[in-house]
Parts: sequence; C-alpha cells; structure tokens
Amino acid sequence: MCAVITHASGQTRELTLREVMDKYKDVSPFVIIKSDVTRRSFIYTDRALGALDKSKHQYQQRVLIGSNGDENAAVPVSLLLRDGTSIIGMPSKTAKNPYVVDQIDGKLVLTDQGEIVEEVHYWYKPDYYDKFTSSGTPMWQVASSRPQRLEIDPNSHCHFWNKGNGCKFCNINANSAQSEKECNMSKQLTAQDVYETVKEALKQPGAFTNIKMSSGSILSGAEIFDDEVDMYIEMLQAAGDNFKDKKFPSTIVASAFSEKQLARLYENTGLMTYTSDIEIPNEALFAWICKGKHKEVGYAEWKRRIIRAVDIFGAGNVSSGIVGGCEMAQPHGFTNEDDALKAVLEEAEDFASQGVSIVHCVWVPMHGSAFHNQQNPSLEYYVRLAKGLSDLRKKYRLNVDMDNYRKCGNHPDSDLDRGNLE
Repeated sequence: MCAVITHASGQTRELTLREVMDKYKDVSPFVIIKSDVTRRSFIYTDRALGALDKSKHQYQQRVLIGSNGDENAAVPVSLLLRDGTSIIGMPSKTAKNPYVVDQIDGKLVLTDQGEIVEEVHYWYKPDYYDKFTSSGTPMWQVASSRPQRLEIDPNSHCHFWNKGNGCKFCNINANSAQSEKECNMSKQLTAQDVYETVKEALKQPGAFTNIKMSSGSILSGAEIFDDEVDMYIEMLQAAGDNFKDKKFPSTIVASAFSEKQLARLYENTGLMTYTSDIEIPNEALFAWICKGKHKEVGYAEWKRRIIRAVDIFGAGNVSSGIVGGCEMAQPHGFTNEDDALKAVLEEAEDFASQGVSIVHCVWVPMHGSAFHNQQNPSLEYYVRLAKGLSDLRKKYRLNVDMDNYRKCGNHPDSDLDRGNLE
C-alpha cells in the first residue's frame, strides 16, 4: 500500500525522500533521488551557474528568474549523479517546492531545504559540439548528446497539434517554436548535415555507443505516417553511411507504424531497435489525454502495431514509453495511487508478455502543456512504478539495452535494470 503519515489533526502528508529511501532499501537511492528531483524540479543558485564552464560543459541559453528580474543565463542541460545516473530536465521557474543545485565547499550538490542531499556533476561537451557542417549548421544543433548516445531529432513539429489535438501532457510545439526563435533552426535537418555530424562525432573514441532519432508525428502520405517513415529512412541511411556493417546500434522513437512501414524501415536502414510510446496505458484515459492519437489511430491499434513490431525487431528490441503518473491527471484520471499503479502494471505486463518493454518517464506538468496546473503523484508512487516495470522485464527476460542509463538516462525503471540480467 502507498503509505502516508497521518497527524493527530487528521491531515496527511507524503513520505519524505529519506523516509522513502528507508522504506525501499532494495531500490537504488540514486534512482529515488532522480525520481524526486525530476518530479519536483530544481533551480540553480548563482554559485552553481558560476561553476558552469562553457568550454567543457553542455549548456543552453535560457531565461531564468533571478533576484533582479529576467536574466538570460547559460544553463547546464543535465545533471549526473555519482553512479552515472542522469537527471534530465530544465530548471523550472514555476516549481512550488524545487530542489536547489548549489556549490558548497567547491562541490556541486543537490540541496533540499538547505540540507545537502547528494553530489552532482554537469554533463561534459563532446568534441564535435563546436564544429560546423559544410552547410554552416552548428553540429550541436544537428545532434545533441547524452552520456553515450547521439540524439538526432529530424523534425520538431508534431502534426497532431495542427488541429488542437496534441497530447495534454506535452509542450513539444511550444518548445519547438521557442527553440526556432532562439536558435534560428530549421524544422527539419538535411541528410548531409546528419552524415557529417555523425562522422565527426565518431572520431571521439569511446564517446558514443548508440544513435537515437525521434521527431513529432508526421501524418501525411498515402498511408498515415508514410512521410514520417520516408524521413527516418533518409536520415538513418545518412547516419549509416558512416558504418561498415549495414546494421548499427540505433533506435527511433516514432509513431506507431504499420507492419508494411516497419518492414520498410528495417529492410532499408541499419535500424536495430524501435520505440513507439503508448503514453497512457489505459484506453479511456488515452482517448482523453491523447486526443489526436485516439482519433487518427486509436489505442487498440496503436498497441497492436507496437506488439507486431516484435515480429520484425525481436523480443526486447521493441519498447513503449509511458508518462508515468499522468494516469492520475484530473478530472478523469485515477484518484487513488494504488488503483492507478495496479492498472498501469497490469497493462505493462500484457505488453511484456508479448515481448515489448514498457519504460516510464516522470510526469512533470510542464509550462506550455494543457496540464501545467496539475499535480503529479507522490515520490513513493514513482519508486513503486519503477520497481514494478523493472521486475516485469526480469520476469519476462527482456533486455532494454537501447534505453539503459548509459544511453538514455530518462527512465528510472531502466536505471534499475543494471543487475537484472544474468
């Protein structure tokens, strides 16, 4: 059962970070910290921002609210814990109870209410970041970098938003418009830019073990998603020209393609793994939260297509992501954490039993999304969800190597998988 503390007054409170750690000693404390920092968000002190070295660290220019008003600041793109666990996210200007990243006694640390929680580090910048393609495009705009993975997003616009049918938890179109304004980026990369950037990135020995591509859904084509598939084929072929073998360590996070489309992708590119996010593992809530996906494809068909991908890519090489905790969005979501967790894990097991791994990200009600005023579940809920999903992979012997802590870093449950495989 999900525990809360009840006071004599009858008021209840969630378990604190330390209380959750004490209760779940079989779960890595780093994963628990990651989940809570992501869930509650974080901010930087001026001392912490001063520790950022633009010549060494990955950073983005963001508007922060400082003591003197709006300030355009260089902000680290991510945090890294001592065991290699990543905390992916940007500082929030509206978080009600954020963690604070500070520099104390020469070390970067996470603090909560003034108490030091854990040491953190900023991500280092790969060698190719300061270089340009032959077209003059900065390579960091073509491919971003996670600890050991190249991230290429060929198209930043999601067509489900065109008629106001974007997923309610998502702010991709708000972000893509802002990114284009800030960086003067085109909405779609060229294959030549991708080829040149991957070629340059691979010159740094041992830096990367995987290439991931993702984009907003593209609905156009003779069959829905045909143009999206064509785009991935072009971009994957461009990246693949840098490898001797036809197949190379790669994944896409894409729409739910038909068997014919998946076969085209697999046969014409070096793609090895495939992810399509079901987002909300509940048909009724999917229809409400993911209105565009519901109208164009539907929950049952989206799920069927993901499962059929196992026939092409193999068990363990197909995954589906969920926005963990969004099943409790109101007014239609679950109101009890135990009921929500039971429903999610039952659906996740149905996927796992058919060769598909379910991974979750921590739902953050983001500025620019329809759910920006919502409240996400307790830390304990996320710990139980991460453990439950990881245990399902162990039960069905599913390897989720393409989404592990070294290659992705966005999923607390796959962070727990380090010891799952014998």
